[in-house]
Amino acid sequence: MYRIPAYKSYWLEIRNLFVSVRMSLLFFEPGTCSERSIKMTNENRVSAVRTSQNEPGREQRIFSFKASQLIWLFLGILEAFIALRIGLKLIGANPDSPIVALIYGFTYLFLFPFEGMTATPSAGSMVLELSSIFAMGIYALIAWAAERIVWLIFYRPRGAVVAVTETTINESHTPQ
Repeated sequence: MYRIPAYKSYWLEIRNLFVSVRMSLLFFEPGTCSERSIKMTNENRVSAVRTSQNEPGREQRIFSFKASQLIWLFLGILEAFIALRIGLKLIGANPDSPIVALIYGFTYLFLFPFEGMTATPSAGSMVLELSSIFAMGIYALIAWAAERIVWLIFYRPRGAVVAVTETTINESHTPQ
């Protein structure tokens, strides 16, 4: 059996060590904090590579993203209910119906500041609430301003990923 000379196996081990470090960095998912450990053995030598990476400010970016999503979700729900109210008023829906009364009651909480602001054209039981359309625009501006404030206060730009690579080699020589 052919045996690789000691100096060649040492260089092969160093090459394998660098390949393993490079592979650990390639398979590392950016934006996460994790550790990766690799151990290699060669007769009487043990090498270990430990790579850890951390991205500072990641939690604040996630918080600002989630907060802005929540703001837009609330705006979308409110605008959908107001649009439903406008549609129900346009078709002359029966206000004594429980679902129509629920929609009118819920949206009244948000529309009473705008009540009587403009004339409300009507034809029979059909009503066009122009003040509700105006309120939708005002609430969209308020939500946009709130989202921008959250972004200004909490957002941190993506910085460099901090990576730490630690290599340990333990050698034990045995007499031959």
